[in-house]
Amino acid sequence: MTPPQRRRRFPKPGPEQPPAPPQQEGQDPPEAPKKNPERLYVITGPDGAERSELDLVTLIVAHADPPPSATPEQAALLRLCTAPLSVAELSAYLSLPFSVVTVLLTELLAAELVTARAPVIRQALADRSLLEAVMHGLQRL
Repeated sequence: MTPPQRRRRFPKPGPEQPPAPPQQEGQDPPEAPKKNPERLYVITGPDGAERSELDLVTLIVAHADPPPSATPEQAALLRLCTAPLSVAELSAYLSLPFSVVTVLLTELLAAELVTARAPVIRQALADRSLLEAVMHGLQRL
């Protein structure tokens, strides 16, 4: 599944849009639409359930299709996670704050519909025996 396409917050006026009226002096520019905090509260639910230890780079993979009882946001998360995606990418694709996405993912993790996988941490220095094995292999060529 391809990720959703991003839209510009302030689209440039094109042939299909009329140009914006000129600003008068002392007048503030129009503000971008903001997310309603009450809507985010409704999405996450009133209970202050503990969140999973999710980082911005934690990879999420879905195991099943969205159940009928899933909220639209949870269903969108499950559809996006057919391939591993980080929590930061999910937050950006859904245009939801990181904290809201972590609450939604915690519910999906508890229902065992997704798996969270920590990213691979590379060592600062490579293992000496591995480097010697590579060096000896190259010398034999």
